[in-house]
Amino acid sequence: MPEITMPRLSDTMEDGLIALWRKQVGDKITSGEILVEIETDKAIMELEAYDDGVLERILVDEGGRVPIGTPIAVIGDGTGTASSPDSSGGPASDTAPGPASPTSTTYGRADTTGGTDGAGASADSAEDGRADRPRSSPLARKIAAERGVDLANIVGTGPGGRIVRADVEHVADTIWSNGIVLPEPVRPAPNGTPTARDAARSPAPEADVDELPLSRIQRVAAKRLTESKQQAPHFYLTRAVDLTALTAFRTTLNETLAATGGPKLSINDLLVKAVATTIRANPSVNVSFGGDVLRRHRRINLGIAVAVESGLVVPVITDADRRPVSEIATVGRELAERARAGRLQPADMSGGTFTISNLGMFGIEQFAAVINPPEAAILAVGAATQEVRIVDGEMVPRAILRLTLSADHRAIDGATGARFLQDLARMLETPLRIVS
Repeated sequence: MPEITMPRLSDTMEDGLIALWRKQVGDKITSGEILVEIETDKAIMELEAYDDGVLERILVDEGGRVPIGTPIAVIGDGTGTASSPDSSGGPASDTAPGPASPTSTTYGRADTTGGTDGAGASADSAEDGRADRPRSSPLARKIAAERGVDLANIVGTGPGGRIVRADVEHVADTIWSNGIVLPEPVRPAPNGTPTARDAARSPAPEADVDELPLSRIQRVAAKRLTESKQQAPHFYLTRAVDLTALTAFRTTLNETLAATGGPKLSINDLLVKAVATTIRANPSVNVSFGGDVLRRHRRINLGIAVAVESGLVVPVITDADRRPVSEIATVGRELAERARAGRLQPADMSGGTFTISNLGMFGIEQFAAVINPPEAAILAVGAATQEVRIVDGEMVPRAILRLTLSADHRAIDGATGARFLQDLARMLETPLRIVS
């Protein structure tokens, strides 16, 4: 029987979380069908089945996180489904389900098992070292913790009495709609001493603090960006750029594109093209530090930082210097939409050589960004503001944009970074060069 294992879906992925099973045990599977959605360190990605057959076992429930290479499901001819002691993939319990505790109130959708699982040891109950914990899926435990529901008060309707997501949600919704207060089950330790769980229930010193778990993307970003600041000696260069000519040029260009059915360009689209063209003339910023070597990249692949609900992702526009600005606009919008929908693929976020981070839409005039390793530089883009400048001896209002280059001093020196910003400013102030 072919085993489906947790695949490597990104170059930085170490483990994956099962977000959603698209198929259930007993379903027929055709090669190419979406089998499961997996949350990686960068996005939620779909895994296709590579074999025809029947999904016989699910070895990792929704909400479960396992390392790369770990079996997560089994596809066979269907005969293994009936013989499996636990169709969800978990091992069968060695003990029959026991009655619910007479001292606690038990809620459930349907008491199909006669009660919750007893105190017999099982793979689920042993995960946190508690033998008296009811059998439940990882996702059910997660939702129960988030909604304040004690699993001991729930009758599981899953295989072998296992508590599943629907059981927890049903009880939580019942509590909310009816104002039910569930009693706390009392489970003293055998020697009468308080358990770790009892201690956890004691009031916290700071009761007004909510602890919010980090998403996978946030955890990986925290780790990598901390390493970036610790290992890469950052230095920063800021340049003010007059965008008055570029703003007028964009208006004219959009009128021309509208007449031919082309996409509407933003200032950021023109900036991306200008950065790519400037890098082509300054290849010394398109590098990565490699210990004893300096890696100069032949391709110019620009990462565009995109804020999503679960954190920050950086989709990549490959060969940006070779694409016309209209294509950059189209590709950039498609990547941003897929990023916000959590549908980026590994190829969409791989191979970046230089990153642009733009906070101008929030009114931020200037900031310094953290380098996205293994790249050696990142450009922070602020908002254009109206400022007075002296032009031909007269004071006139101009649209001024500030760009800040963060660079790794191990790979780029100050003069190299300054020349890059100088050339970029000249290109933006003479916008016809961007499309020539």
